[in-house]
Formats: sequence, C-alpha cells, structure tokens
Amino acid sequence: MERALDQIGVRLTTSLVVEVLRRLRFEEKVAFRKYTEKHLTHLQKFAKKKKIRVKTQPEINAFNLLLDALCKCSLVEDAEGLFKRIRGKVKPDANTYNILFFGWCRVRNPTRAMSILDDMMQTGHTPDNFTYNTAIDTFCKAGMVTEAAEFLEFMKVKGSTMSSPTAKTYAIMIVALVQSDRMDESFKLLWDMISSGCLPDLSTYKELIEGMCLAGKIDAAYKFLEEMGKKGYPPDIVTYNCFLKVLCDNNYSDEALRLYGKLIEVGCMPSVQTFNMLITMFFEMSDPDGAFETWHEMDKRGCARDTDTYCVMIEGLFGCSNSEGASLLLEEVLDRGMKLPYQKFDSFLMQLSSLGDLRAIHRLSEHMRKFYNPAMARRFAVNQKRKSMSLRGK
Repeated sequence: MERALDQIGVRLTTSLVVEVLRRLRFEEKVAFRKYTEKHLTHLQKFAKKKKIRVKTQPEINAFNLLLDALCKCSLVEDAEGLFKRIRGKVKPDANTYNILFFGWCRVRNPTRAMSILDDMMQTGHTPDNFTYNTAIDTFCKAGMVTEAAEFLEFMKVKGSTMSSPTAKTYAIMIVALVQSDRMDESFKLLWDMISSGCLPDLSTYKELIEGMCLAGKIDAAYKFLEEMGKKGYPPDIVTYNCFLKVLCDNNYSDEALRLYGKLIEVGCMPSVQTFNMLITMFFEMSDPDGAFETWHEMDKRGCARDTDTYCVMIEGLFGCSNSEGASLLLEEVLDRGMKLPYQKFDSFLMQLSSLGDLRAIHRLSEHMRKFYNPAMARRFAVNQKRKSMSLRGK
C-alpha cells in the first residue's frame, strides 16, 4: 500500500489520514500498525528538540500502544514477533509484558501467557494481583478451569508478596470448580484459603455464594457456610443476608425460607434488611400472604420496621390492587412522622391520584413540605407527570 501511494504521488496529511481511519471504522487499529512502527523514532526526536522531560521514554509508550492495538485485534503472534525484533532497541517496561500477557489470555493460550510471565520476572518486573486475577478469571470464564488452577499454583510458588493469592483469587477459582462439578477440589481450595490466612470479606462472600447458587449448587453454598463455621469463622447476619439476597433476587422462595429457618436455628438474630428482602420477594412473586406473614414475623422477633419496610409494603400492596391496605399503612407513616424518600412521595401521590383520594393527597403533600422545599416538590411532581405522559404516548 505504501509503494502504491508513493507511485501515485499522494501526499499524506493529517486530514487525509484521519479520513482514511474514519472510513476504516473498526479497523483503525489495524491501519495504525505500520504507521506507528514507521514513526517511532520521530517521537524521541521531538522530545529532544522540545526538551520535554518524561518519566518513561516516548518510544516505549508508542510501542506499547502499538502492541495493545495488535493484541486487541487478536494478532498476538504478530505482537510478540514485533516485540522480539525491537526489544534490543526499545527497553520494555512492565506494561509491555502485561499487554502481551493479556493478549495471550485473550486468545486462550495459557502456555504462551505463562512464558511471558517467566520472561517478565527474569527481567526484574513483578506481576501484581490484578494481572493474575484477570488471567484466572479469563480462563475460568472460557471453561479452561485446569489452566486457571495452574495459574494459581504458579502464583503460590513463584509469586511475590505483591502477587500472592488473595481472597478474591481463591473466590474466582472456588466458584469455577463448583460450576464444573469439581466439588472436592473446591472445598480443598477453601481450606487452603483459610489456612493461608485469606479470609473472605463481604464482597467475596457474596461472589462465592452467588456463583454457587447461580450454578444451581445451593447445597454447596450451605456446605461452604458450614465449613467456614468449622474453621472458626461462623457466618453472621451480614453473611446470611448476602446469601438471602441471592435467593430472593432469583425468587427461590423455598430456599430463602429454608435459609431463614437455618439462621434462626443457629441463634442468629435476623435484621430489618432480612425481612425487607423477604417481603420484596413475596410481592414480586405475587404472594401478598407471604409478605403479610413476614410483616407479622417482625413483631414476633422484636425487629423494628424502618422506612424501607413501609415503602416495600405500601408499594407491594398498591401493586397487587390492595389500595385499602396500602392507604392504611401510608396513614401510619404520616402519623409517625416518618420521612419518605423523595421518589416514593411522587409514586404514592400518583397512586392516590388514580384512586381520587383528595384528602390523602392533601395530607401527604402537607407532610412532604415538612421535609422538602415546596417549589422543588412541585417541580419534581410536574416533571415526573410529564415523563409519565410521554411514556404513555409512546
């Protein structure tokens, strides 16, 4: 292409290059291959001429950009070939190795990826946790669980303090093993995690339990909690709520109630969030009776209701056409002087408007003015009404 352009005497200008790249649309990275390689040295000359001081050489920045473009186009073989040709002229940095490493992960070639890691460490650069975790996650999602497990062993043996496995690393692998029905290996890895001092935090607990439940391995999730308890780390209400959220979000009502019974059995006091999740689940399943049972269970357990509890119940009752029950609870909210979220005010006003209950509308509006600026409240209500009307028109 370059020879053809030279023969016809086309003069390359910025506007021409930009127009060509624009027409190539998603192939602009391919077009940038050769162009960057040809002009690498120009960046260095420009830096010297303008006396620009930078922490890293401009050439390595441009080179990394070129490698990244190649790898994202899945031309990793070409990227590594270019790397080997030019590494004697431009000194690679940690980012250079990371780009190639992720490139081989992208095309699902763990052997070549690990060779890049070896090369990286031999040149004095240390991979970090993010590098390893991303690689393990990539291979697990591609179904290459055995290769991901090899990566984890590599981290344990050759990793430094900066790159030793974390609870996040173990969580990715444990969930992948569970999803692959490799249960014995998953729990062996769980014990390894605990014995190494890597305790799961709240987000890791949620990832582990959610991964098991979504894979249909709910019993494995229970066993995971039991094993944690045996190792001296019994689950608390926060942990149970993580588990319960996954079950409620997926409308696993039987399992959610089973879990609720379990936490009561072990003497763990349910929180208001526990009940709010259950009430929400029952209304989403069009089961108002279950919601009412949960509402009364709060009294039995001595758990005080919060604003969210009332909002969930009122919305649920309006949603299942029990406007009388919803209005009674709304009256209770006003009598208790509770501050409702701004959006809930508007939602409840709309419901009362459809019922034509002017007295309730007036009382709710007056209550609203105690907490919010009246002008802002009116503007918000008008805007919401306009949005509603526009949606109806569509």
